[in-house]
Amino acid sequence: MHIALTDQEKEVAISLLQSCTIKKKQAILTAGNICRNFYFVDSGCLRLFSCDNEGLEHNVMFCTENWWVADIASFSTQSAAFYGIEGLEDSELLYYSFQNLEKLYLLVPKFERFFRILIQNGFNFYQSQITVNVSLTAQERYALFQERYPKLEQRISQKHIASYLGITPIFLSRIRKRKFQSQK
Repeated sequence: MHIALTDQEKEVAISLLQSCTIKKKQAILTAGNICRNFYFVDSGCLRLFSCDNEGLEHNVMFCTENWWVADIASFSTQSAAFYGIEGLEDSELLYYSFQNLEKLYLLVPKFERFFRILIQNGFNFYQSQITVNVSLTAQERYALFQERYPKLEQRISQKHIASYLGITPIFLSRIRKRKFQSQK
């Protein structure tokens, strides 16, 4: 995706890649710590989230199979993270440490293009999400969630979906009930 690699370049990329397994509710990044890894979800689901001053969590993004995730600002500057990353399901992850990704950029410069495009796409998604949150109704945000994350609703809890939508779980139940009744 985004770049064509020779067999030798693929070998280099794979040699620098690491893997781990995490359990549901296990944190791989806590706000305030440094994001040292850029993760790829091979299986499972993660969430990227922040906490407000009252301790309420706000889901910013869900990362399912074939998604990459990191607190980009923290990772790229090796400074304190604003976001946390946690498993919503048991998950199999692949990742590049900061040092290994820097090494990969030197050994296979094509990867700078790959990750630039990846980060640009992520930034576009993030900007779109901000616009959605301030311009659409809760019902419209829910419909867009279902479009962006097909079948994820059956995999994660209602409280996480509500947090992502910026509403309470009770209000989400009402939206779902109304939608179900209108489909009858």
